[in-house]
Amino acid sequence: MPRATKGVLIQADASIKAILVKIDSEQHNAFIIEDLDDETLVVKEGKLAELQQRLKDKLKDTIKEAEDSGSD
Repeated sequence: MPRATKGVLIQADASIKAILVKIDSEQHNAFIIEDLDDETLVVKEGKLAELQQRLKDKLKDTIKEAEDSGSD
């Protein structure tokens, strides 16, 4: 019998969505319920805050790497 899962619709730029999909795959599909199109995902409602934090951390790391490589 089908089970319903509460989800939140997320719309993001394609580059941010790619990062979200990568985070989800690294965590064995713990966050994303459905990948709808190039800019839209449905994410598990209870995991939204954790996914947001992981995205912030990933973006901070990306910015630090860009600053380090730009100072050559």
